[in-house]
Amino acid sequence: MGKEEHAQAGYSKQQLVLGTHTSEGEQNYLMRADVQLPLEESEADARAYDQERGEVGGVGAAAGRIHIIQQINHDGEVNRARHCPQNHFLIATKTVSAEVYVFDFSKHPSKPAPDGLCKPDLRLTGHRNEGYGLSWSAVQEGYLLSGSDDAQICVWDVNAATAGARGLHALHVFQGHGGVVEDVAWHPQHGALFGSVGDDKKLIIWDLRKPGEAAGEQRVEAHSAEVNCLAFNPHNQSILATGSADRTVALWDLRNLSRRLHLFENHSEEVFQVGWSPSHETVLASSGADRRLMIWDLARIGDEQSPDDAEDGPPELLFVHGGHTAKISDFAFDPNDDWVVASVAEDNILQIWQPADSIWAD
Repeated sequence: MGKEEHAQAGYSKQQLVLGTHTSEGEQNYLMRADVQLPLEESEADARAYDQERGEVGGVGAAAGRIHIIQQINHDGEVNRARHCPQNHFLIATKTVSAEVYVFDFSKHPSKPAPDGLCKPDLRLTGHRNEGYGLSWSAVQEGYLLSGSDDAQICVWDVNAATAGARGLHALHVFQGHGGVVEDVAWHPQHGALFGSVGDDKKLIIWDLRKPGEAAGEQRVEAHSAEVNCLAFNPHNQSILATGSADRTVALWDLRNLSRRLHLFENHSEEVFQVGWSPSHETVLASSGADRRLMIWDLARIGDEQSPDDAEDGPPELLFVHGGHTAKISDFAFDPNDDWVVASVAEDNILQIWQPADSIWAD
């Protein structure tokens, strides 16, 4: 969404996309929020220093203000929401039904209709069940990828929808997993490539240029339990990471999937999300049911440690964010401000935070 700087007031303004998980019977919303973050040059308020976490500010501090600027009615919980990288007005959501919704937020009022009716601009069909996997292509504008509990993967070209049409069927439907497809991701540089992971413990790399089953012939048993998430490195086209119910994050090289590059083993429960830093090639984050978000630096793998440091974790474990009190549902690195992360948990708490300079500046 870009970043607006308000130098006089000492803050910048950015936007977040949020989805609700309410109690039974309550209305759910897809939401946009304005977030005010203090500018680097403005002095942090020492009173907002969190001794326990070693951080300044946070959601409750004066410096971190969040304003909901738009609420759009949504049918049931928002399992996942992702904005289109080439068209920030478009937001896709995974719903509790088999359909995937696409909203153009410029066509919706800031306040939701009181009747509670959900009116997506497009309803995408092809799945038989709900799910969580959702990814927009950074290469082919409008190409949307989805994985669900029906063991299927669907691809839509949202731009192919005819004017005025409210529905669009999948352009491609793939079946290669022996169970739930937990997550999907487009390759950030190659428009025909994407990856998927599932409850069958498999990581599959797909190529749209190949016909039928041959499209998913590159596959590997990636973990000893269900694989929940994957992320391609945006800086290095060969590297990707997967996270699993076996409590580990694995590092892979697309050129040789038969051999795992590295295993990150500090989580104490299932890993549900992995993501790469948009500005540092070697920085990876992971989060899960242990309420922890861990930031790793691949460049530090194998570094020598003192016995005291080793007690805190391996050398590549850069930082552990322990601020959440429930399972972390999703997180995102800020594309505009280095090392800033937004994370949400199942108790509906959103936190926007940044590790202390001393952690990453050395």
